[in-house]
Amino acid sequence: MQLTIFILAYPLLWLVSRLPFKLIYLLSDGVYALLYHLIGYRKKVVRSNLALVFPEKTPAERLVIEKKFYKHMCDMFLEMIKTLGISKKEIQKRFTVSNFELIHGLEEKGTNTMLMLPHYASWEWVLSLNLQIQSKGYGIYQKIENKYFDRLIRQIRGKFNTTLISTRESRKILKAAKESNELLMVGIISDQSPMVSRAKYWTDFMGIVVPAHVGGEEICKANDIVPVYLKVKKKKRGYYEGTFKILSENPAEVENYKITDAFLRETEKSIREAPEYYFWTHKRWKHRNKVPLEFQNQQVRSK
Repeated sequence: MQLTIFILAYPLLWLVSRLPFKLIYLLSDGVYALLYHLIGYRKKVVRSNLALVFPEKTPAERLVIEKKFYKHMCDMFLEMIKTLGISKKEIQKRFTVSNFELIHGLEEKGTNTMLMLPHYASWEWVLSLNLQIQSKGYGIYQKIENKYFDRLIRQIRGKFNTTLISTRESRKILKAAKESNELLMVGIISDQSPMVSRAKYWTDFMGIVVPAHVGGEEICKANDIVPVYLKVKKKKRGYYEGTFKILSENPAEVENYKITDAFLRETEKSIREAPEYYFWTHKRWKHRNKVPLEFQNQQVRSK
């Protein structure tokens, strides 16, 4: 069944990846109308999240964010497919960085780095950064159940020299790479909601106490990898700009979970600047009513 689904879907994906961007965005407009107006894909989740995070906004204001988000989500989904057929020159024109000298400076010192980023703006095209670095690029990701689509995702995300490693194998592979004196840049998306049974740390995110992923911080501490936040702005349709910010120059010396907190604070800034580019379909706050006793008295930071 997995192979059948892949065989039926792949020709369409390939065809879309060969379309010019003008047609890509015309198609995106059509997908938006289908998902938002006809199907109503995850509207309840999106509206619930926006109401939780922005109680001070009026329903009309949140509706504007909601519609802009769905349009952006459709754009980004089709941009991901387009990556199959995009050239190196084209993607470097569409995803730029304002301060690449920060990363190059760290590389000159032989410093390994971890790019910590949220589900915001474009995380798929971040992989094009590997075209401009000396480090070997690794991307930590969750395997897809369908092995054929998983292989396709590896193909798409590996197009610009990124080696994808699953979350389960990441610590072992990165430890071995460090021991072999390999210069690394590791990419990880760290804003997901972890399983409650595995949550080590709870903190506030957008004013609501929730469990936080700490895997990125733990890898940095264990392997002396400098954590760097990548802030991505959407300049206009199909064009993005990233900016690097070091979260800690000496991660092993930082108090536990402070790097995670620093990452979340930067993510909040991005969301508040342009909330329509955050991935609101995720049930990021679904565990907010399951806060363990030791965290229940935690004072929520004022917005």
